This record gives sequence, structure tokens and C-alpha cells, in this order.
Amino acid sequence: MDRISIPENEVVPMDDVAAGVRGLRVAFVNVFAIIHADGSWTLIDAGLPFTASAIQNWTRKFTVNAPNAIVLTHGHFDHVSAARDLADAWNVFIYAHPLEAPYLKGQKEYPAPNFAAGGGTMSLLSPLYPRGPVDLGNRLRLFSSDGNSTLAEMPGWEIVHTPGHTPGHVSIFRREDRCLIVGDAFCTTKPESFFEAAITQPPEFHGPPAYFTSDWEAARGSLQLLSQLGAVVVAPGHGQPLSSADLPEKLRQLSQYLDEVAVPENRKDNAA
Repeated sequence: MDRISIPENEVVPMDDVAAGVRGLRVAFVNVFAIIHADGSWTLIDAGLPFTASAIQNWTRKFTVNAPNAIVLTHGHFDHVSAARDLADAWNVFIYAHPLEAPYLKGQKEYPAPNFAAGGGTMSLLSPLYPRGPVDLGNRLRLFSSDGNSTLAEMPGWEIVHTPGHTPGHVSIFRREDRCLIVGDAFCTTKPESFFEAAITQPPEFHGPPAYFTSDWEAARGSLQLLSQLGAVVVAPGHGQPLSSADLPEKLRQLSQYLDEVAVPENRKDNAA
């Protein structure tokens, strides 16, 4: 199996992913807003460098209030870069998993990218991407490290540790309607060629971005875990949101065939 296709009728709009969930695509990465029953809201991920104003302008379309928090699925540059500017403007905390802390406290860089991952422009350009360390200073707060956790600012949502792409990568799940926000645990577009895929490729299930994924065995385990949640709506960091009753089966297939559809040739010995 070289790909897992997605029917067009399963794609859902970014501005209506699920009840109270809407998204914004900034270049090749998505950020999401979760609007809670009491009118408060939470920002999930914080996009590319110099996109704080674009994200703020987008939020003004649905609220005049600041969020109650910013939650990061992980700390890669395309998910964190506007976080400090936004947190300062809104006077809120930024939450992340404890295993991401060294990369968010200015202490450690992420591993060098695998520019030989192949597949498109993003892999070739990956040595040019910022790897940190980012210093979020006193804005940073950490989730509990004891397995999955919850956050008071996001009632009804669970923080699910899904390592592999990074050590402290998390996904966010709402059992009530089985909505799942997955960051880079997997993508619905070919992550090594975001620019080409945006123009020419139909939506497909793909693994995490290969050039920045640090542990393929853990990534496979995270996909297996996500397949067991029974999600019927998924909002990825890259690609289009989807709604489908057979999402768990497709995620199971993705984990089963991860070597064929995602793991680079120069990493397969470490992914078995």
C-alpha cells in the first residue's frame, strides 16, 4: 500500500470542523480555536513566524475576547512561532507537554532534520527551518506528565500524549462527539510536499512530516493509540479536516502500513 485516499465528501470546512471548533490555514499549517459553552475559547497551536497579526485578525471574526489559553501540540517552528507575541498581547499562558519544555525554555534544539527524507520541496528545504530553542519565558505552563491529562481551560477535552514526531507531542480529544485535533501525529496531505500538495494532490492520509519526525516506532504507537479512540472528526495541523465513520480503521491502516506510506528509506531500519 502506497497511499490511503480520502473521499472528497469526507472533507469538512475549516470554519465548521465540529461544534465550537474552527480553523485557520496560515500558508501550509493550521491553527484551531475551540469555543466553549460559556463563551470562552482556547487557541490550539500558534503558527509560523510573523503570523500573530493574521491569527488575531481571524479571531476577531468570531470573538472580541482574548482566549483563556494557548495550547501547543508541540514546539516545532510552524506551530509555536507566534505563541509568545500572542500570549503577551492577550496576557495568557501557553501550555505544552513537559517533554517539550527544553525546546520551549531556550535550553535545547530539536534534532537536525532528515533532509534526505525525499518526497518534495519541504524535505529539501528542511535544513533552513528554525529548530529553536524557543524561549517562552514565564508564559509557559506544563501539562501533567502522568499519562493523559485534562486542562481546566478546556472542559470536556482530553490531552493525549502522542510522541514520535517530537517527544512531547500531544493530540486533543473530545469524547462527547469524538472530535480529535492531532497536530502533526499524522497529516491529510503529503507533508514532504505541502506546497505541491496544496495545488495538485487530493486529500490523503499520511504520517507525520518525515523530515522532522524523531522516533518512528513511537509515532506508530501513537497512531495505534489514536485509532482506538474512535474519532469520527479529525483536525490535523497540515491538510484538511475530515469527518468519517471509518476514521479509526483508516488510522489503523496507517499505523500498519506506516513503513510504506511515511517512513523514509534511510530510517526504516529504526522504525520496525
